[in-house]
Amino acid sequence: MLKQLQESEQTERGGERLAQLLSFLVFLEESEMAFRKIAGGTILLGGSTLTILGLSQIVDYWSYRTRLSNVQASEQLIRNYIPNQLPSREAQLSTLKTTKEFDVLVVGGGATGSGCALDAVTRGLKTALIEREDFSSGASSKSTKLIHGGVRYLQKAFMNLDIDQYKLVKEALMERANLLDVAPHIAKQLPIMLPLYKYGAAIANYVEVVSLLKNKDLDTGKEYVCGAKCRNVETDEFFDVKAKCVINATGPFSDSLRQMDDEKVEKICRPSSGVHIVLPGYYSPESMGLLDPATSDGRVIFFLPWEKVVIAGTTDTPTEVTSKPIPHEEEINFILSEIRNYLNPDVEVRRGDVLAAWSGIRPLVSDPNSKDTQSISRSHIVQVTDSKLVTIAGGKWTTYRKMAEDTLDAAVEACNLNFAKPCMTIGLQLEGSQKWTPTLYISLVQYYGLGPEVAHHLTSTYGDKALQVAKLAQVTGKRWPIVGKRLVAEFPYIEAEVRYAMKEYACTAIDIIARRTRLAFVNVQAAEEALPRIVEIMASELNWTEKRIQDELKAVQQFLYHEMGYKARFDQLTNAEINLSPLDMDRYTTRFHKFDKDQKGFITTIDLQRVLESAGYQVDEQTVHEILHEVDMNKNGQVELIEFLQLMSAIREGSVSGSRLAILMKSAEENLSKAGPIPVHRSGGGL
Repeated sequence: MLKQLQESEQTERGGERLAQLLSFLVFLEESEMAFRKIAGGTILLGGSTLTILGLSQIVDYWSYRTRLSNVQASEQLIRNYIPNQLPSREAQLSTLKTTKEFDVLVVGGGATGSGCALDAVTRGLKTALIEREDFSSGASSKSTKLIHGGVRYLQKAFMNLDIDQYKLVKEALMERANLLDVAPHIAKQLPIMLPLYKYGAAIANYVEVVSLLKNKDLDTGKEYVCGAKCRNVETDEFFDVKAKCVINATGPFSDSLRQMDDEKVEKICRPSSGVHIVLPGYYSPESMGLLDPATSDGRVIFFLPWEKVVIAGTTDTPTEVTSKPIPHEEEINFILSEIRNYLNPDVEVRRGDVLAAWSGIRPLVSDPNSKDTQSISRSHIVQVTDSKLVTIAGGKWTTYRKMAEDTLDAAVEACNLNFAKPCMTIGLQLEGSQKWTPTLYISLVQYYGLGPEVAHHLTSTYGDKALQVAKLAQVTGKRWPIVGKRLVAEFPYIEAEVRYAMKEYACTAIDIIARRTRLAFVNVQAAEEALPRIVEIMASELNWTEKRIQDELKAVQQFLYHEMGYKARFDQLTNAEINLSPLDMDRYTTRFHKFDKDQKGFITTIDLQRVLESAGYQVDEQTVHEILHEVDMNKNGQVELIEFLQLMSAIREGSVSGSRLAILMKSAEENLSKAGPIPVHRSGGGL
């Protein structure tokens, strides 16, 4: 699908640029680092590699050296503290409330905060971490899903002979190589649930900081931060957490905590919105992505295959800090317009092909330690205030480990934690990687009776912990697979993952569809269809009341509608004018009335199933409900004639595609005299 001629030309130009850049890097770097010359360079997407033009993997030797030097430390840490199982969330909250004093309290449970807590606890510090919402619910999950080496910074380093840009690239490449070693099983964005509990940290989501606690130094008279007053968001209970050092790792919300410390402090966060869209998998080769750092307006555009779909993006727009960023229609259309330049002319880029869309806030910062406080830093900064609040801000989640190391180094010095060990996280294996192998999924097929696709999904998501998930899988009632009931037929997520996620502190249905599985990110319609069963399982396990069940259903629908781009589909249909010729209007009305045989003006699931069965099509009741639900914009359990005509008009204009109802009704009309199954899976259309 990608233009072959253009791809060839870019490869040649990329090879020339690569040679120039490598010469520049060798000139700058006078060390024992080994450089490998790779024609196309590599960029990492989870556990797989994508050939990207003009970027080289230059850290093999460094990676090998650090892996050997840290393996013994990693093994010793695991031997020192291995609980029988993950403590419950209630046990973690109890530890937070009853511990007299922690050495370190980390506020923020995204990539950076989790990295800081892991760094702290592996240094031997008594560590706590709290997160206002769910782990990785902010920028860490709404990113590009890409562990990258900084192609834009490499270009700037060469073109401008900028040593700071070069240092960013060097740091990113080193951290990327380390992630390859410590989490080889992760084939997509890491759900930031790092194994802090293994080493004894107390962690809890849905706990927010209300205010900072302070003590006065009797010698100097100055106040210093000594903890935080917290609120359990689930129960509205308040409690204090004391700590020798408080680390602010709240990403775009860094200034909120800084202003709790000093209400007059100048803001450093310069938030930027990055919108991404998800397209069907046929928009990109399965094992290759594309990145162009020079679009029509200077922004980067890319295609990245991920979870059998394609992520495309991105935008870079100044925005306000919010916990619920929304992808706007003009930003979605900008991305669609740009990607048309990379596809063959015969490929129609349709608005209706967008399966999901989201906006993530980049926590760009200005350095408060710099003379020019207005300039944006693309690197991370660590700030220690007079009251000893340690703030880590900016940076990329690729470099979360190095950011955490720098933060803890500063915290140890500022808060007199001199008893701490040196940083030990280079080469420290992450959860699920210890016994993972590329063929581990075969064991799940052979010994548990899971289907190959589900088994591969589990091992590439949970690593060696996939065995624990498999043990929770229920019997399907089919000849094969024996176990592993899927939440949605065409995706490998299974019900057992919901039960396992609750053991890892999933508290809401949004936690499941957006961060424990990736349903909300790969297909919003599928996420909505899986919602009732997810809520049913959680309600049973967590003893939810009927009110809580209804609140959860409403909350997820609002999340999908606003934050994941589902609103766009409603707008495309409900606001669409019916632009059909008289001939088409008559044809579609006739088709509608073949299903609405009693002329009541709408189609129900009973009508749809009756006609399909008479045509010999075998479609189960659940699928019929899902098909009708896709088009039922006012959610009254039926599709009116006006809704059907709006749908057909939107399909003809390209704003909606892949409607199963439209395909089924057309097929039934044309083939009533024939029997046999017809496809009812999603062909690609979405939002």
